[in-house]
Amino acid sequence: VQLQAFGGGLVQAGGSLSLSCVASGGTFGSWVMGWYRQAPGKQRELVALIGNGGNTNYTDSVKGRFTISRDNSKKEVYLQMNSLKPEDTAVYYCKGGLWSITGPGFWGQGTQVTVSS
Repeated sequence: VQLQAFGGGLVQAGGSLSLSCVASGGTFGSWVMGWYRQAPGKQRELVALIGNGGNTNYTDSVKGRFTISRDNSKKEVYLQMNSLKPEDTAVYYCKGGLWSITGPGFWGQGTQVTVSS
């Protein structure tokens, strides 16, 4: 199983970026999918998750600005990020959790998101 993330880049504060992550192999539709981020000098944090039934959850700092979605037919998960802030700058990682987002699963490579002020 491999996860590959796309879509990072440089954007000005207030702008938008869309991340995507595609899986190869495995039973994507059964996984809990999530996006984590890690800023320099900080611990990796869970930003958003979407369950295999489509339920979503977000960390407080991104609620109302970020939207996670998935397309099981394409084995893809997305993160639409709007109203970006400099504090959103981080390396973003997608993860597929076999039973929960914090349990065993598969990680994608990171993609850098940089928000300039």
